[in-house]
Order: sequence, then C-alpha cells, then structure tokens
Amino acid sequence: MGEYTANDVNNQSKLKVKEGNVLYESTRGNLHGQTASQAITLGMVPNGGLFVPSAFPDLNWQDLEGLTYGEVAKRVMMPYLTDFSEEAVSQIVNVYSDGTFDGEDPAPLVSLGSFGVLELWHGPTAAFKDMALQVLPDLLRISLKQFNRDEEVLILVATSGDTGKAALEGFKDRKGMHIVVFYPEGGVSPVQERQMTTTEGSNTHVVAVKGNFDQCQTAVKQIFGSDTLKAQLQEKQLIFSSANSINWGRLLPQIVYYYWAYLQAVKQGKVPSGGKMNVVVPTGNFGNLQAAYYAKRMGLPLDRIICASNSNNVLADFFASGVYESQRAFYQTISPSMDILVSSNFERFLYEMSGRDAEKIRTWYDSSRQGTFTVDPTTLKACQDTVYAGWANEEETLETITRSYQTYQYVFDPHTAVAMKVYEDYRSETKDQTFTVIASTASPFKFSSNVIRGLDGVNQESCRDEWEALKRLNQLTGWEIPKGLQGLENKPEKTVSSCTPEGIADLIQTMFVG
Repeated sequence: MGEYTANDVNNQSKLKVKEGNVLYESTRGNLHGQTASQAITLGMVPNGGLFVPSAFPDLNWQDLEGLTYGEVAKRVMMPYLTDFSEEAVSQIVNVYSDGTFDGEDPAPLVSLGSFGVLELWHGPTAAFKDMALQVLPDLLRISLKQFNRDEEVLILVATSGDTGKAALEGFKDRKGMHIVVFYPEGGVSPVQERQMTTTEGSNTHVVAVKGNFDQCQTAVKQIFGSDTLKAQLQEKQLIFSSANSINWGRLLPQIVYYYWAYLQAVKQGKVPSGGKMNVVVPTGNFGNLQAAYYAKRMGLPLDRIICASNSNNVLADFFASGVYESQRAFYQTISPSMDILVSSNFERFLYEMSGRDAEKIRTWYDSSRQGTFTVDPTTLKACQDTVYAGWANEEETLETITRSYQTYQYVFDPHTAVAMKVYEDYRSETKDQTFTVIASTASPFKFSSNVIRGLDGVNQESCRDEWEALKRLNQLTGWEIPKGLQGLENKPEKTVSSCTPEGIADLIQTMFVG
C-alpha cells in the first residue's frame, strides 16, 4: 500500500459508505468481511489484531438535536449494527433512561467558563465504563443469536481499576454468560477493589494477580490465542469473549457521548452551530480517545483531540518521537486506571494513521519487538496532526485538584485532574481558545483519600481509612456520595482467587475445564 499524507488520513472520504454496508476487518489484514455480530462475539481477532469497521458512516449532528441520550445512542450505533434489528437496538439503548443512570441525563456537560466537564460517571459503578458496559451484555446476547452460537460465553476481563466492576455489574446473573475479572493486586484503589469483591451474581469471578495491569492484559490476550484451551472449553460448550475495549461492542457505545457533548455545548451556547470543539481524554488503553477519533471521522465537528497521560507516559513520548516503547519503568500512581504501558486500542489508531496499512501494523506489533517500535515519518505526522499529547506527574495532579477546586469549586478525581493539567499546558502552549470538553472518567469519591490530599493538604497518613475519607469528602464539598459506593465497606465479599500472570491460563482451566 502506498504512503498516505496526513491530510489523506484525516479526510478519507473514500472509506465512507452509505448506512447498511459496514462490515469489520482486522487491523493486521488476517480477517475481513465480518458482521457486527461476529466481531462482537469473537471480541478480538483470533490470530491477532483488532476488529475495525470497514467504513465510517456520515452522521450529521444537527439531525440529533432535541433527541434524548438513548435516541442519540440509537442513531450513532445503528449504522454499525447492520445485522441487528431496529427494535433490538431500541431495547439495548433503553438502559440510558430506565433508572440505571442517575437523573434524566446520563452524561451531563458542566460548564466551567471557557471549558466544560463531561461527567461520565453517573452509572452504577461511578465510572465512565458504565456508559458502554451497561450496553455490551445485550449487544453480546443478540450477537450470539445472530451468529447462531448456542454455547455459553466465558468473558475474560483484565482491569486497571474501573472496567472490572463495570463489567461485573453489567454481566452479573446474565443467563449463559460467565465472567472472570483479573486485577493487579495492590494496583487499584481500595474502593475499586471493594467494588469488585462485593459484586453479586453466581456467574461472576474475581482474581487478584501478582503483577501489573499490562501483565494481566498480556496473559488474557494469550489465552484468546490458545487453540488448546479454546478446544477444551469448546468441549464444555463454552466460547471466549471479552468486555475490554478490545471488543468493538465496548468501543461503539463510547462514540455516542462525544456527539452528546457537542449537542450540549451547542445548546448551552458554548459552541456556535457547526463550530469546532476540542476534547481532552485521560487515557491509558486509548479506547476512550479512539472513540472520540471515530466520532470525528463520522463528521462530528471536533478539532483537537488531546491525549492526557500520567507518569506512565508512553503515549506522550510516542507522539513526541514516533517511538513506542512499552519496556520501561512502570509506576503505580494515584490515577491507577491509567497505569498502563501497553495501550491495546492504539493499534486501531495506528491502523488509521498509516492509511490502513495492515502490513505495517503486523510489523510494528510483531512479538519479537517486545513492545517497542518506531513508525515512519508520514504516519507520525498524521498522528501529530490528529492528537496533541501531554502528561502530568503526581505532584502536578494533586496541585490541579487543589487549584481547580479553589478556582471553580469543582472536584476532579485524579484521572480527570491529569486531563485538566494537560489541557492547561495545551492552552498555554497553543493559545487556542476553542471551547474544550474534558472527559471526566470517574467520580472523585472513588479516590477520596487522594482527592482530600489535594483539597485540604492533609497528609497521606490521615487518609488511610478510605471509608472515612468518603464521608470527609462529602462533608468538605457537599457533593453526594454515589449510590454505588454508599455502604460499600459493609457489604459481604466474595472469595477472591489469586495467581501470577503466568498462572492465569491454568486457573481458567481449573475453573471451567476441570
């Protein structure tokens, strides 16, 4: 495939098609022509690679004005679900209005003057993952029927904090579905851990892994590629799928809230009709940011997409140099959901930035490279023209929580604070006055101890009791503790298995093969 210019990559109108023709292909060129049901059921490409849509439907934001969130979700998702009935999609998106999310607006845009905060944490687990993981179980259920699969599904999830609980909550007690969540022992907040270990449902399992998130994620991916284990599970009438954002069914619903953010910004008079808007996304696995990019490709008037990283700044370094180097020091931070060095969805982004060159993707992601590769100058320029990247360290994150509360009387969790700091750096560097939306990915109450450190400067020792910190944060700010976190410390915990990353496959075999 020939070289693409940055302009070609960002304006590939050739790849846009009419509604009804979207199929799915692998980023590595090893599978084509898959339906939405096939892509969602499989989760990831069996022999390596991620599913991407063959084309990006045009969707004019003006056609969505005045609609509810659920109605917008249906309009955004339908063109990608061409083997789903309209009635089925209507039922799926009903979750946004049936009381699962707090209030009438599941993702309110709070204006703080020259920028806005898109609160994506009003679901049952107080994190943005709910926006997709309350939808994915039904997408998967219908996909299985469409795909003519009668087996039960074993869903494996590696989590850096928030995905685990959101996936458990979405899939608990779902008939014909089993879910196992792996989280890094000591690598999530006490609230995140307790959320997972108190999940109800006889089909839910939680495993603490003696390693970091990248090791969990790598082990799970290897299991997906194990023909031996798949054959053994097949004998038990079980097939694998995933609830991580490697699954297209997880990523698709995330496109919706960027359209919703723009519609609200226009309605609030922050963006002129048809004017450009920036978004800032705190990210580790790149899925949330990839969804913003897909919204832009569909025609949403987004200008700069700003990538915010914490001290695990592998993405910021890449955008500066074109070198992706995951074999580096790993830091446990106060924004643990971003403690990731192997960003799975970045493969999807590079596929687009390289002009959909599957050969390049295969070369860059060859296992012999051990997570380190350098992209060509044309691809790098396309990346830099599309995304601005920055990062914030621990001290800067806490200072941002302090400063933002003093200035705006608004409480940021540590992940959103990282995004705020990177946005401030971007604005200082570029002088760009475009109205910007910051994706707020978690309630500050999920990280109460560290948020309090930022708000009133108390030392770490006095914040060790996470449950007392929840109450203190409520008293200090007047903000209400999310329902899903109230009384969490008193709920009974389920038995948590433990293993090393290398032992994950054996554990799955023991649990489900016997």
